[in-house]
Amino acid sequence: MIQAYNFIASWQLFPEKSTYEFGDRPKSGIYKIAATLKKKEISISINWVTLENQAFASFYTLSTEHYHFPFEEKEMAEYTKTNFIDALHFEVEFIKMEQVILKVVNELLPNGYLKIIHYGTAPNGNAYINTEIYHKQLSVMPYSTSVSGAVIKPTEEGVIRHKALTAMEEQTNMQLNQIRKQIELLAIQAQEIQMRKELSIVIYNAKLGFIPVIGHIYYLYQKADDTHTLSLISSNEYGGGGGPYKKFIASVKLLADHTWVEM
Repeated sequence: MIQAYNFIASWQLFPEKSTYEFGDRPKSGIYKIAATLKKKEISISINWVTLENQAFASFYTLSTEHYHFPFEEKEMAEYTKTNFIDALHFEVEFIKMEQVILKVVNELLPNGYLKIIHYGTAPNGNAYINTEIYHKQLSVMPYSTSVSGAVIKPTEEGVIRHKALTAMEEQTNMQLNQIRKQIELLAIQAQEIQMRKELSIVIYNAKLGFIPVIGHIYYLYQKADDTHTLSLISSNEYGGGGGPYKKFIASVKLLADHTWVEM
């Protein structure tokens, strides 16, 4: 039971990190592992929402020992067998008519995520592997998860909850996207200002033989001693090169705030 405590938490699905060979792909999901009032038992509750916005829920109990444990939904399985391999791995076998119809492997990853692999057989007899990645929830939000597990039944409460959560998600995502775009714009503007500042420092440290006029374009050159000079003569007038100077740097313009911008 001590090893089971490592897994006890509410885990939220990463749909984009998960892969499915069988079943409906969930839009979102919650996989909750909890201790029960009985010793040597844990409960698994699963809530998930499909891409078609259908909400489903499932709940069952497991024994933390190796022996067979009766399963509530006899249509799916007669009993389960749980094996805690070590502190980072445990697996559950769902058994019916002495055959393992589904094997679920739970693994705690080094980055703190939970990986769940479902090994099962589709109705057509083909074997499938579904892999889900979860991160631990800081707070419990009751919607969504695992595409395969015990018999899953739609719940009216889950559908109502999902509609409210969907509206909340759409509104908050829209607001977050607006803020994200504003942050990106501010980052671009800050980068542009920083570039103008660095260019302006170079120009104001350069040799100036005249007083620059705001809005006019000038030409920055590097001299043989690696200092800079500002000129009224363009590189085109030097045949596209630096003329008497070591190198042509850039065409620049003086802005109203007395910063310089590269043209």
